[in-house]
Amino acid sequence: MNNNIVIIGAGITGLATAQWLKKDGFNVTILEANSVVGGSMLTEKTDGYLIDYGPNSGLETSPLIKTLVSDLNLSEQFIYANKAGNKRYILRDNVLHELPMSLKSFFTTKLFSTKAKLRLGLEPFIGKSDDGFNQSISEFVTRRLGKEFLDYAINPFVAGVYAGNPDKLSVKSAFPKLYRLEELYGGLIKGTIKGARERKKSGEQSKQNAAMFSFVDGMSALPKALHNELFESVILNATVTSVEKESNKYKIIYNHNGIKNSLSADIVVSTAPSHVTANIFNSLDLQLRSHLDSIYYPPVMVLYLGYDKSCIGQPLDGFGFLIPSKEKKKFLGALWSSVIFNDRAPKDKASFTLFIGGARSPELFNDDNSKLINEVIAEFESLMKISGKHEFIKFSFWNKAIPQYNIGYNEHANYIATFEKENNGIILGGNYVGGISVGDCIKSSEVIYNKVKQSLNF
Repeated sequence: MNNNIVIIGAGITGLATAQWLKKDGFNVTILEANSVVGGSMLTEKTDGYLIDYGPNSGLETSPLIKTLVSDLNLSEQFIYANKAGNKRYILRDNVLHELPMSLKSFFTTKLFSTKAKLRLGLEPFIGKSDDGFNQSISEFVTRRLGKEFLDYAINPFVAGVYAGNPDKLSVKSAFPKLYRLEELYGGLIKGTIKGARERKKSGEQSKQNAAMFSFVDGMSALPKALHNELFESVILNATVTSVEKESNKYKIIYNHNGIKNSLSADIVVSTAPSHVTANIFNSLDLQLRSHLDSIYYPPVMVLYLGYDKSCIGQPLDGFGFLIPSKEKKKFLGALWSSVIFNDRAPKDKASFTLFIGGARSPELFNDDNSKLINEVIAEFESLMKISGKHEFIKFSFWNKAIPQYNIGYNEHANYIATFEKENNGIILGGNYVGGISVGDCIKSSEVIYNKVKQSLNF
């Protein structure tokens, strides 16, 4: 096929989109500003430890994931999480409580008070909101489930997924399936039961039931395999500066290793972060820039620690723990990395991934974060009953980590759709459109793939 397609950004959305298009015989060029592919999907192996600085796992929410793995001959690398990873903990009153996963454990847990449990039973009788469209997840959950459930279930969950603030995240934009349960079925419990039938028909899994996966060599194995498959189509160290209309095509101007270059394309797909995309299309639409720049990415530090198992008093029998903001700790939670997947730490050692900052406390960071790191380690070691000192430490700082689907995001999404309609052949994607998880990005890549074919009348 003679149509030229340029994809800006070699994160998982851009790479997967290119894979579907190349598979169908389209001419694709991928421009990536960094020297490696994968965006935030970065893995490092050091001294027997395997560190994922971005996503630590994915959820198998769509058959597309297995299709991609199969196409890339990655099946032998593909692994599921250990069953121990099914158990999750929430901190309350400085004690780790197992998150109840069954009706029986819900009634016996000390994580929630008797009053909160009784309040939850009222949910089927709560009516729909008059203004559900503009509600925060805090407002939505408090109305339907009560304040305590917000504080000790949803607040830490939001921190774990988005590193976000539930007072600001839009229930419709950040948790569309939750919003849909109320709008379509009138409630969460009724909607969960009826919605399960729909998912069964579509072949998709809800995130709470989907299997957790990774790869033997860490999450970066996926973008690396895509890069190998698409090698001749990928140009690294290529920073796109602008996209301009040129007759019935688009001219993409970029710097490659300090040298100015340009490409002509029928279709331009940008999967770069929103603030980067805002600059690229500035000459085409100033209002688009305003919308994209308004999408907030909070700072997050990823702190990775390794210990000798003999000095850890807390049983290592779960996925890790999340911390509600009411507990007033300096970090959001910790993954027990070496429990979730095998071979993440040397024999008789345990590894942990901690998350600091986010939209909850972006003010924590300064030019010298050594004091903050020491304070977080002290809090972590106290909660985990650790008597010795860490034997391994690594950290990475993401100044703009995860896009926040805050209240008002729907206006940005609507304008993006308008921009695409008015500029046929330009498609915007990435984790600020369609969801932030690995599974969401892979599903989004199929959406973009279909938009490309539609633009080219295939």
